[in-house]
Amino acid sequence: MSRSDLMASSGDGFAAQLRGFGPVGLIAVVVVLLAGNAHYHSWAIPVGALLALAWVRLSRTPWRDVGYSKPKNRIVTVAIGVVFGVLLKLLMKAIVLPLLGADPTNEAFRFLRGNRAVLPAAIWTMLVAGFGEETVFRGFLFERLDKLIGSSAWATVFTVLFTSACFAGAHYSLQGIVGVQQAAMTGLALGTAFALTGQIWIPMIAHAVFDLTALAIIYWNLEGAVAHFIFK
Repeated sequence: MSRSDLMASSGDGFAAQLRGFGPVGLIAVVVVLLAGNAHYHSWAIPVGALLALAWVRLSRTPWRDVGYSKPKNRIVTVAIGVVFGVLLKLLMKAIVLPLLGADPTNEAFRFLRGNRAVLPAAIWTMLVAGFGEETVFRGFLFERLDKLIGSSAWATVFTVLFTSACFAGAHYSLQGIVGVQQAAMTGLALGTAFALTGQIWIPMIAHAVFDLTALAIIYWNLEGAVAHFIFK
């Protein structure tokens, strides 16, 4: 056997270990989930998502398995994602969170109100969140659970619920219980969209637009007006 054959065989073995659920595969899942986003000064870097994409490449997993497949119509996909994201944020802020008794003001991000100096970094962070969190919590985790428990109707329901719970938990340290509640609801919506389409693009665009809409509401000091739009 030639040296190139040995290297190919070794690569095949490592790829198989990454795709499996032995020590190597499980360590890969834990590392991706714990990596999250790093920050260089105030600029976010989606480390977890980049590691997830590296896993796809090294494990030789088809890109379509994590939702990275070509959309049938790019314009329609973008339009649906934008409308979905805006409406989802308004629904959460004006109806769901008030019903849950949440404070109209998001104290964790109050510093963004009228703060033009941090606006570029904040917009970048919203875009990174859409790309990064959807790649990890929808694309990567859905693929792992699909391989582990299958893709039956009940398995898909469990996957949507489980990934939404993980997504919600990841928001506790920064946003507290309100952030967990909001992330759980949005996770269910985005996870359902991913399960129905099998593609990452609508959830990714909707997530970024959701966060950008939230940023706009906070920046222009509209939180109270939106939160009390229906429930005075």
